[in-house]
Amino acid sequence: MSDAPHTNRLATETSPYLQQHATNPVDWLPWGDEALEKAKRENKPIFLSIGYSTCHWCHVMARESFANAQTAKLMNQHFVNIKVDREERPDVDSIYMTYVQATTGRGGWPMSVFLTPEGTPFVGGTYFPPQDSQGRPGFPRILSSIAEMWEKDAEKVRTSAEDTMRQIQQILLAPSDDKSPLTAAQVDASFDTFATQYDQQHGGFGSYQKFPRPVALEFLLNEAVRSGVDSGKGARAMSMVTGTLDAIATGGITDHLGGGIHRYTVDEIWHVPHFEKMLYDQALVVPPMVATFQLTGNPRYADHARATLDYVLRDMTHEDGGFFSAEDAESPLPENPSEKGEGAFYTWSHIEIDELLTLEQARVFNAALGIERGGNVNPASDPHNELRGLNVPFLANPPQTDADRQLLSEALEIITKARNERPRPHLDDKVLTSWNGLMIAALAGAAHPLGDNRYLAAAHKAAAFIKANLYDPSGKTLIRSWRNGQPSSTRGFADDYAFLIHGLIELYQADFDTQWLEWAIDLQQTQIALFHDAKHGGFFNTEATDEKLILRMKNDTDNAEPSAGSLSALNLQRLAAMLDHEEWGDIAEETIASFTKNLTQAPSAAPLMAVALAHQIDGLQTVVLAAADGADAMAAAVRDQFLPGTTTIQIPDAEGSSARRFFTTRSERYAAMHSTNGTATAFLCRGKTCEPPITCTDELKAKLAPAT
Repeated sequence: MSDAPHTNRLATETSPYLQQHATNPVDWLPWGDEALEKAKRENKPIFLSIGYSTCHWCHVMARESFANAQTAKLMNQHFVNIKVDREERPDVDSIYMTYVQATTGRGGWPMSVFLTPEGTPFVGGTYFPPQDSQGRPGFPRILSSIAEMWEKDAEKVRTSAEDTMRQIQQILLAPSDDKSPLTAAQVDASFDTFATQYDQQHGGFGSYQKFPRPVALEFLLNEAVRSGVDSGKGARAMSMVTGTLDAIATGGITDHLGGGIHRYTVDEIWHVPHFEKMLYDQALVVPPMVATFQLTGNPRYADHARATLDYVLRDMTHEDGGFFSAEDAESPLPENPSEKGEGAFYTWSHIEIDELLTLEQARVFNAALGIERGGNVNPASDPHNELRGLNVPFLANPPQTDADRQLLSEALEIITKARNERPRPHLDDKVLTSWNGLMIAALAGAAHPLGDNRYLAAAHKAAAFIKANLYDPSGKTLIRSWRNGQPSSTRGFADDYAFLIHGLIELYQADFDTQWLEWAIDLQQTQIALFHDAKHGGFFNTEATDEKLILRMKNDTDNAEPSAGSLSALNLQRLAAMLDHEEWGDIAEETIASFTKNLTQAPSAAPLMAVALAHQIDGLQTVVLAAADGADAMAAAVRDQFLPGTTTIQIPDAEGSSARRFFTTRSERYAAMHSTNGTATAFLCRGKTCEPPITCTDELKAKLAPAT
């Protein structure tokens, strides 16, 4: 008899999340034709479970319910059970999360949804406990009740489900009744809403859990520059940005030993996080840090950006250049490696610290990082007592003397070395095209301001990885993900195109190599062909060809990740400005207009689209650098400043150069620009108007400098 563990159909999947459930006694199937046809053939409802591999509560429900033989028996007897990795299939996740939020008022992961065999949801929720508790039904009771409901009157369930989804569709897909043009009033309303939501005491937005919300910081930085950083509005914007970034940089949301940030904190003071580290969080928090460094000159923002980027390059990068997706919230407990606990890799008891450090080192380390003898976690932030007696390091009292700073440096080295001997959290080592695009943009945009060519080299290598492994040159299309040498069978979604195009534009801004613009143009053409809504504007998340999806959705909010619509509008604006491409400028305007409802009724819901609207109102500026042998000093004058709403192109004088040929075929106006008697020359253009040529770098700096 074989000792091999039981496996289900998920064992052959590439997703780490699906493979985590491959030995469950549940007869899981991946999302696809086979599962849906089985449900129809057997007339069974579907239990759809959606999560991701580094999700703490996904692990909890898996241990409590999906690994339980009796619960699995109920599931297998009455349901066709489908498991989905939300990171591989954001389209499926988005549809059913919309239903769960619409019917329960909240959402999250794990997401648990019961569907008709046709895929229409009729009951939804998130985490279900294994037993009845405090008036809340346990998962087995829910399974039995739904099975009984289906067996009693399946047609009634179908009819009710279809009616509910019809109402949701009408709300989601109805074009906005507001046909009035968007104006600066909507941008101002976004600013005022963030100012109201801002936590004056602790930084960040809201008063309970704290998410980094980098998209909001990008908007505020844009508004600071538009208004003048020292003006009343500009100073207020900068205060919100620096207050939030300072809270992130000092709080427990930051890994003070290894760099990088955790996903969010469960408290309002940025102290106790959910410990997973997501690639997109690292990628999105770096640009506001770099921009704030550029605007303030304060090196602490540059230091935090470097620590975040260095963490990604060290711990989240494939040897061939792609970036991994995430590190888990859980890891094996140091005292009992057979069990896992949230934050086990990152937290410390005072006894562990005392055993590792000298008395003086411990004195400084404990004071600097808020270490307390009984643990520093508020019980209200730890309802399950997972962190009792433990410390989450945060920057409490930085040392004030050189001697103490030296002691802290020694202590950090010792504690970090000890931590590296602990079992590491699970690494989700799939490579997602979308998140890699964001990381490429972060690295490329940081390289020059931080003075570190490693970051640009890493961006180059990652772009080459995506082109080699996740791009089909014959159709100029993208693939969603890659793992262990194999691309997935899932085609790219709108966000894969939007995020990667954004990364390629930033790469071009960093090195002026037109190969990145050429690829961005190809991808932009494909994105428009596959996802653009020519009737109402904007971009659908998915192609029109997937008949398994009950709804073709658009994402119109910028949350933890930007929406494909917002980033697409910004990409189209920049490409239109750099290439004199009026049609793409028109599509950008239509895309912005498609967000009218959100920009008007929920002003803080789409901050990056508010940035795009501000650019539309102001007009983008294009800096054209013309030179015989390059224009390094002038390029530095542009790259070293934070200049939202400005794009830069470089055109060598040499007629045979690839860059001049590239622009000659796309813009007669730009192609006609040359250096002045061999001296590097800058032309500042906005719309159809260009200012007189500039040959002095200091004059260019002064012209471009943000207003004060």
